[in-house]
Amino acid sequence: MVVVRTPFRVSFFGGGTDYRAYFEEYGGSVLSAAINKYSFVTLRKLPPFFGYRNKFTYSKIECFNEPDELKHPLVREAMKYLRVDRIQVNYDADLPARSGLGSSSSFAVGLLNAIHFLRGEELSSMELAREAVYLERVLCGEAGGEQDQVAVAAGGINRIDFAKDNVSISPVMFREGNREKLESRLMLAFTGFTHFAGEISRAQQDNIKNTLHVLHEMKKLVGEAGKILAEGSDINDFGRLLNYTWRLKRSLSGNIATDYIDEIYKKAIDAGALGGKLLGAGGGGFMLFFVEPDKHEAVRKSLEGLSFVPFRPGAEGTKILYSDGERL
Repeated sequence: MVVVRTPFRVSFFGGGTDYRAYFEEYGGSVLSAAINKYSFVTLRKLPPFFGYRNKFTYSKIECFNEPDELKHPLVREAMKYLRVDRIQVNYDADLPARSGLGSSSSFAVGLLNAIHFLRGEELSSMELAREAVYLERVLCGEAGGEQDQVAVAAGGINRIDFAKDNVSISPVMFREGNREKLESRLMLAFTGFTHFAGEISRAQQDNIKNTLHVLHEMKKLVGEAGKILAEGSDINDFGRLLNYTWRLKRSLSGNIATDYIDEIYKKAIDAGALGGKLLGAGGGGFMLFFVEPDKHEAVRKSLEGLSFVPFRPGAEGTKILYSDGERL
């Protein structure tokens, strides 16, 4: 048996430039952070004493013999791709799926890490990320970018740059005191409903040619945000830049924001937030706000009824928490 913990992530800047249709021609950049909220994958070899060969437990329980009988696409395609059989997989998480925190990629990376570990194969974080991209985007045919897999596999707070044939990770450098100031100003609120990121991502990808100028500007902000953290004397400029990137992001597609999302955002700004954004592809899930510490309570009151989740950016990447030495 093996237990794997993989973080979720928040994306600050550059989301959308990590779509292959964009970065293969123009290069992409994002600034994101793994956070101390996690998914957990438990994997073990299933003993041959049951009326089925494999079992997967998540919000449902699926007992099956052949992978093609499995309804969950990610586990089904992973089993076929890696040719594994007679396994039991359990999935748990700190926060709900489809909420903009990269939960699908967190699960994909964690599952692949668990399978390879039980087979005695040691993959680097980038190898796991690349395999997770292939699993999600190619084998499962899910639309989306490629930042999440890298962010949750590697962990930390990073600038991630995408080229046609290369991905590079650069840990964010902080001016003394800026990391603590950043952490103290971040608030994470759940809008109360989840979304289907694939549908929204596909619409954004189909519209890339018409939004190139916006994506170019969003990519530029990655460098500006990194400079604020590394050299800036006013950390609040980071929050103001978040406000700007949210206005850019919501112009990419008509289904990113809703009247309800706009109302939440306006209430937070009116209560003192300097900026923020809806995380993930859009439509729902978690919203990130940048708020000076003395304004936190006012923002909470203005958004009464929403759940706020305390978190810290910079969590460790995917990790084996436990193994009893068993091998597949």
